[in-house]
Amino acid sequence: MPMTDRARAQLQIHFCVLLWGFTAILGKLISLAALPLVWWRMLLVVAALALVPRVWRGLSTLPPRLALAYAGIGVLVALHWLTFYGAIKLANASVAATCIALAPVFTAVIEPWVARRPFRLRELVLGVAVLPGVALVVGGVPDGMRLGVAVGALSALLVAVFGSLNKRLVEHADPLTVTAVELGAGTLALTALAPLMPLLLPAFAGDLLVLPGLRDGALLLVLALGCTLLPFVLGLVALRHLSAYTVQLATNLEPVYAIVLAAVLLGEQRELTPLFYLGVAVILFAVFLDPLLAQRGRRPPTDEVQHPEVLGTSEAKQLVD
Repeated sequence: MPMTDRARAQLQIHFCVLLWGFTAILGKLISLAALPLVWWRMLLVVAALALVPRVWRGLSTLPPRLALAYAGIGVLVALHWLTFYGAIKLANASVAATCIALAPVFTAVIEPWVARRPFRLRELVLGVAVLPGVALVVGGVPDGMRLGVAVGALSALLVAVFGSLNKRLVEHADPLTVTAVELGAGTLALTALAPLMPLLLPAFAGDLLVLPGLRDGALLLVLALGCTLLPFVLGLVALRHLSAYTVQLATNLEPVYAIVLAAVLLGEQRELTPLFYLGVAVILFAVFLDPLLAQRGRRPPTDEVQHPEVLGTSEAKQLVD
């Protein structure tokens, strides 16, 4: 029996989420500090996008004011990735992935302000529901990893900010062009920040002008092309056939994939206590409860086209409203 477009799209979006889950694993395996790791990732993606004629056509018609807005969002994206990989280096991949699961909670507070809409009761309930999980996560990690938890939470906050801003602007330009502008601006911002990094955040600092070794270079290519551009393209196709509800449920699985991969490939479960995993369960329960509550009282999901707000500039966070 031939596979339907919707079934194929569901497989594609889950494959995208799995690839996004690998970004945390690669961040742990790459020996570079957070700053050069993110800088190389962004630079490689921008270099690849520069080879696409569609990007240049989009740039030629992009109004300067809109380009400046996307560039500002790109700086936030760079800071998000910097803090995400910083959390991995300070703690581990499981902790960083768990912290990113807090992004919907921050979005519940930030997006109404950005979009100028009322707060929703279910979103406030979501925010309260995750607090016990956060407390368990903090209590379930070694003392030396708690700074990584704080940095990871900051990374989730940045996701909420730039994701909400992207939702306001995403329909005004081609997604590939938007990604090129945002990541290009992010690369320039990190280049300017590099001389100050040893003073501001020495744990993240590293030399941008030193070529990575063969192993790190290969892993960076996988990160940039296999875990950033490939899911971006696949995701754009999949979103044409999936409802907001289906996509959000799938993307909420990213921390699950990342934590399972970290246990299987890195053995991180030996570094963490059962309290940590209990906290993860509480957080994920609240995050999955949000789309379920949102769906109650609404008609069944349709095959409406979804907006790929952050497919190219984040992993799987807040793809849909």
